[in-house]
Amino acid sequence: MKKGPKIVIIGAGSLFFGRQAIWQCCTSEYLNKGILGLVDRDEVNLERMRTLALKAVKHLKVPLKIEASTNAEEVLKGSDFVVLSFADRSVKFREIDCEVALKYGIRMCSGDTIGPGGIFRTLREFPHILDYCKKIEKICPEAWVINYINPTAANGMGIKLFAPKLKSFALCDGLHMPHVKRHYALRAGIISSPEEWNDDIDKNFDFRIAGPNHFTWLLKAEYKGSDQSAKIAKALSIEAAKETNGYDIGAKAVFNNSITYQLYEIFGYIPTCTGHTKEYLRFWQGLGKINEKIPPLSIWEASDRYRVHADMWAEVDSYNLNIKGMDEFFKKHKPDHATDIIEAMWGGLKKAFFINTFNNGAVPNMPDDAFLEMLCDMSMDGPKPRFIGNAPIGLRGLWSQVLDSHQLSVEAAVSCDKNILLRAFLCDPLVSSIEDSKAMIDELLAREKDALPEKWFK
Repeated sequence: MKKGPKIVIIGAGSLFFGRQAIWQCCTSEYLNKGILGLVDRDEVNLERMRTLALKAVKHLKVPLKIEASTNAEEVLKGSDFVVLSFADRSVKFREIDCEVALKYGIRMCSGDTIGPGGIFRTLREFPHILDYCKKIEKICPEAWVINYINPTAANGMGIKLFAPKLKSFALCDGLHMPHVKRHYALRAGIISSPEEWNDDIDKNFDFRIAGPNHFTWLLKAEYKGSDQSAKIAKALSIEAAKETNGYDIGAKAVFNNSITYQLYEIFGYIPTCTGHTKEYLRFWQGLGKINEKIPPLSIWEASDRYRVHADMWAEVDSYNLNIKGMDEFFKKHKPDHATDIIEAMWGGLKKAFFINTFNNGAVPNMPDDAFLEMLCDMSMDGPKPRFIGNAPIGLRGLWSQVLDSHQLSVEAAVSCDKNILLRAFLCDPLVSSIEDSKAMIDELLAREKDALPEKWFK
């Protein structure tokens, strides 16, 4: 067996992944004897990340080899893992998606997973994902393909449907273990500080989460047989009482504790990704005749994300130009969800992680091919979902609607069929008008033409 795996990142300039992947591939004893391949279409940004990776390798004196190219085919040979982590001008197009949706009365606080924004992001990204899958099938068919591109459930489902020979699963970093479980233990009062967390507490805390990505719910939280849900919800209600309007901290963060507690009161279960989940539901769209206690969703701001991107590249440049030392780089960064999972798989560490994959009986009252985010045991054989139990009635219907819209979005992305695209819109939980949907589709196709396959316009 190889001393270390070959990991290829397609989209090495990723805002949330590139730096962390370099950090972990250098610091992990299981990964730093292998190869890290960096692929990005932007030559300038690729060189920035290659330089950072080489500096990191040199600083720690590890045998990790670095390969880099704008052409994936030059790097893919011999890959054990291929991480898809790219986006085509995502900030620009998310802003357009949110602007057009708002014109037709749909408010999106994120716009990258559900609603018109999630559907059109699928149309923009999945054709590229499928192209890379074809290359992987040809060059390194035994590699694990890890989708890290939103909407991760739609794209991950699409890989399963349209590249079924590949070994694949999909990820989001919102439920990174063990941090998320420890966080809920703190809210339940099981521990009073993170330092108290240990294996015994972990084993006695029966903690089950499931649902489509960004729409997951805490279905069970028992500690030594005692339900902790009410304690967790009470902690959230106390935090909610302290909330201001929150408009200074980004649309995805506004009123999250208040919304979480309100949903717990209604459904009896706690949403675990409220910054996104609130966008999956029509309750904060401002459509009611009576004013709600919580105001309508605020709209995702592109300017905030442009600033974050600029700050990221300024940080990378500061290391590359020796303005900051590499000691600071290794002190500041931490493991990433994807490379944590790769490390556990390659090293045989027998760890469990939240993975987006087929249900396969974990939730018995949903189809085996329902694409859900669930706690899975991980090995080089792939994810094995742990048993969760039945989806609560009500939530199950909401989940199924989301998954149907995701699948139709992927089918539209492959076929470039406007009828299927309209069907995806009309299955989406935020859409309420056939004619508005047709108008949105026409306007978004026209404004995003240069990011979509030509087949849409023939």
